[in-house]
Amino acid sequence: MPVSPTDSSFRSLVTTLRSAGCVFAEDEADLLIATARDAAELAVMADRRVAGMPLEHVLGWAEFLGTRMAVDPGVFVPRRRTEFLVECAVALAPPSAVVVDLCCGSGALGAAVVRALGGGELHAADIEPTAVSCARRNVGAVGGRVYEGDLYDPLPAALVGRVDVLVVNAPYVPSAEIGFLPPEARDHEPRVALDGGADGLDIQRRVSAGAARWLAPGGALLVETSERQAPRTVAAFADHGLCPRIAVHEELDATVVIGTTSV
Repeated sequence: MPVSPTDSSFRSLVTTLRSAGCVFAEDEADLLIATARDAAELAVMADRRVAGMPLEHVLGWAEFLGTRMAVDPGVFVPRRRTEFLVECAVALAPPSAVVVDLCCGSGALGAAVVRALGGGELHAADIEPTAVSCARRNVGAVGGRVYEGDLYDPLPAALVGRVDVLVVNAPYVPSAEIGFLPPEARDHEPRVALDGGADGLDIQRRVSAGAARWLAPGGALLVETSERQAPRTVAAFADHGLCPRIAVHEELDATVVIGTTSV
């Protein structure tokens, strides 16, 4: 049964959350109360949040493009800025598109693309077993499949040359900058989902190197990156036969590099 707190207990929860540094304490309190099944669970959830666990891990879900996506502890939390990557992918996808989501984490990107398209063939992959388990719930909800392994390695060979849209939110934080990330990310999300190597682009280069083999004629690779790193991402795309361009959403502080194959 959902928790029905008194005004005083609600205020106490808000005060506790605010004291722990939660800027939107009232909103978070509402979400915790709405999610908890009883007072005991609410207390545990509040303690976890106060200890610094990301709100999404405490709740077990994150809202992404209007849909609640399952997000288990230890899984990368989809960011709002990444909604722009999905919007770009949907704009490029043909009807009944074949969609692949690499470094899929929770699987939110691929699931959101297919949901926005009203259908399609979705495949997703991640190297982290915890992420794969979580992604199977989100991706399975739209009829897709999830594979465990490194980038393209676990994908079915039947996808070679058939992928219309390849979405990738690969790690792009330079290794030396991981320590500057907020504690919620640094301490609770897997390092493999954050660390992009010396300049942050190691995984992006590997993705771009293999993309042309998997993409259909006219297919597109879309990768989230930073404004500072985008020119080097563009160069990596061009080096591997893709025609690159940069898309920017200033309000979301989102930068996406899009590379297409020739028709």
